[in-house]
Amino acid sequence: MLLSGADIIVRTLIEQGVDTVFGYPGGQIINVYDSLYKYRDELTHVLTAHEQGAAHAADGYARATGRVGVVMATSGPGATNLVTGIATSYLDSVPVIAITGNVPSYQIGSDSFQEIDITGITLPITKHNYFVGSVEEIADTIREAFRLSVSGRPGPILIDIPKDIQIAMCEYEPEEKVLPYEPESAKLIRVKEASEIINEAEKPYIYFGGGLVSSGAKEEMLQLAELIDAPLGCSLMGISGVPTEHPRFLGMQGMHGHYASSMSMNEADLIISLGVRFSDRATGNVNKFAKKAKVVHIDVEGAELSKNVEAVVALRGDLKCTLKNLLPLIKKSEKKAWWQEIEGFKKDEDKFLDNREGLTPRSAILTLNKYINENTPVATDVGQHQMWSAQNLNFKNERRFISSGGLGTMGFGLGAAIGAQMATKEHAVLITGDGSFGMCLNELATAVTYKVPVTILLLNNGVLGMVRQWQTLFFDKHYSNTVLERKTDFVRLAEAFGAKGERVENLDELNSAMQRAFGEDGPYLIDCKIDKDEFVLPMLPPGGSVGDIIVKVGE
Repeated sequence: MLLSGADIIVRTLIEQGVDTVFGYPGGQIINVYDSLYKYRDELTHVLTAHEQGAAHAADGYARATGRVGVVMATSGPGATNLVTGIATSYLDSVPVIAITGNVPSYQIGSDSFQEIDITGITLPITKHNYFVGSVEEIADTIREAFRLSVSGRPGPILIDIPKDIQIAMCEYEPEEKVLPYEPESAKLIRVKEASEIINEAEKPYIYFGGGLVSSGAKEEMLQLAELIDAPLGCSLMGISGVPTEHPRFLGMQGMHGHYASSMSMNEADLIISLGVRFSDRATGNVNKFAKKAKVVHIDVEGAELSKNVEAVVALRGDLKCTLKNLLPLIKKSEKKAWWQEIEGFKKDEDKFLDNREGLTPRSAILTLNKYINENTPVATDVGQHQMWSAQNLNFKNERRFISSGGLGTMGFGLGAAIGAQMATKEHAVLITGDGSFGMCLNELATAVTYKVPVTILLLNNGVLGMVRQWQTLFFDKHYSNTVLERKTDFVRLAEAFGAKGERVENLDELNSAMQRAFGEDGPYLIDCKIDKDEFVLPMLPPGGSVGDIIVKVGE
């Protein structure tokens, strides 16, 4: 059938199973928006308040489902406003496709109104990107983008389409939904080498990240843990990869990780790393990191192997496929002495837990745990509240913790919560701080307009808490520009947007507020006052190691 390029864009998205697109219209993508109008019964478009919010919503949609999130924007500032969102997806390996309009191809290079080289700008922060040169290329470009985005290590892809290409006509033939490239195991010789080292270990520790979730390898990892009697720890991106209350799970490790998890990793003689990169927040001083341990590293991305921490065996391949080949080679064993040592770390951790009475960051998160169910997506912004959430939230199912890890994007949370809610149709939660929330609170307009049921737990301490914590500990309390002397009344602000909200100052009020919030069919903001001097602990000092761990203020 003969269709315009704009119609082909929309028809191909529908063909690929897309049901929701986030975005913001403009002159150079107006033809696509006209096509969205034509096909509005088949494809929902969510108009956000800002393109960055749209990018974060597409990201949250993708994280919550594993499906590709789609965002659209016009040229110039519309496209550049996507950059932070695209970079957020890239650093956390999230499959997002961004479609941007550009000036007509015959104006490219003439500095015409709102012309920008968005493919050049995003080249370092996309898995791949495309500048479409003819209308005949559109459908196959989009199909290839969908395949690449979810194959191997997932990631964002940008497709830039000049306006004249959107207007041009050509024949369109619908095709089947594309599938990812067939996953492949690591080489069998490497699998055998890994099995020999694993079978010799006395103190194994399994460390997993977001790659475990992407590959769907949870069951294979749990089988491995049972065979070798190993504890489990994770990176920030691995949270919700296994149920929080699983008896082998010690929690997140690293700079603000659980004490028992970090100590067990440090004392292990073998670290089996599954779909995770050894970032600085995980290792601290890499020269002092886990000196007693050999590392077996499995990852679909070869560039991550031995990049930061040297592996004795590095296996490049799909995690699920590789573990399936590894499991038959593993001998079943018990590690009673190792678990006695781990239990000692857990008892030490219990001594350090913040069990103060009253409203504290930890008690606020534990209160929230009473109201979320196994399918509730919980998004966070970035800062102290993010770490308190990572330490204390309880999850039963995968893909329920939605948080920016690699880029650490303040302002990510509200858009991501909207996207996750629309993807799952579950009541969503955003945990945020007053600093992060101020970045993109304009997306309250989106949440109200689309009646998105999202409970916003705003841990309000009046400061940029994480930076202030560093200033307290390492900069002689030089509080340079971290005290937010703002007069914002977040409850009245929420009401101005058309949402509901209330302020709480104790646990009884928080419980009552939670009951009301989870009964709403739209956004509900809870302004939860906490002290400005609350710390996230444990903490590895920057450049430090487990030997320098801070477990209480004053150490």
